[in-house]
Amino acid sequence: MARDTAEAEAGMKGITFPAWQGKHYVTPAELLVRLGSFGLDLTWRVECDEIVDPRCVEMKRRSADSGMDTLTLLSLTTPFLQLIDAEARGFAEDKLMLVLTEFDSSSWNVRAVDERVLGELRHHYPGAEDL
Repeated sequence: MARDTAEAEAGMKGITFPAWQGKHYVTPAELLVRLGSFGLDLTWRVECDEIVDPRCVEMKRRSADSGMDTLTLLSLTTPFLQLIDAEARGFAEDKLMLVLTEFDSSSWNVRAVDERVLGELRHHYPGAEDL
C-alpha cells in the first residue's frame, strides 16, 4: 500500500494486538465501536490490498472522494467483515488522528494521537503491545 501519511504517523503512539482473541475475530466494526466518541467525528479513508468482499470496493470508492464518516464506515463493515490487508485512516479536518492497520487477518496495529484511545484498546485486548 502506498502511504502518504508516514510523517504524521511518526508522531503517533501505537499498539499491536492479535486480530484473533481466542476464537473471536476482532472485526473493523468492533474496533470502530471501541473508539467511542473519539472516532465518531472522524472522516475515514480506507485502502484494501486484497478485495475480499464487495464492500471493499465501496470503501475504496468512498475513500477516493472526500472520505466517509464513521457511521458510513461502520455500515460498510457490519455485519461480520474480515479483511486481509487493509488500512483505515481517520482524519479530523485535514489532521491524521488515527490509523487502523489489519495485517493478514492476524493482527491489528493501531496508531493514535490520543493515548487514551490506546489505553481503552489495551483494556479490551490484554495481549496488546506497544509498537
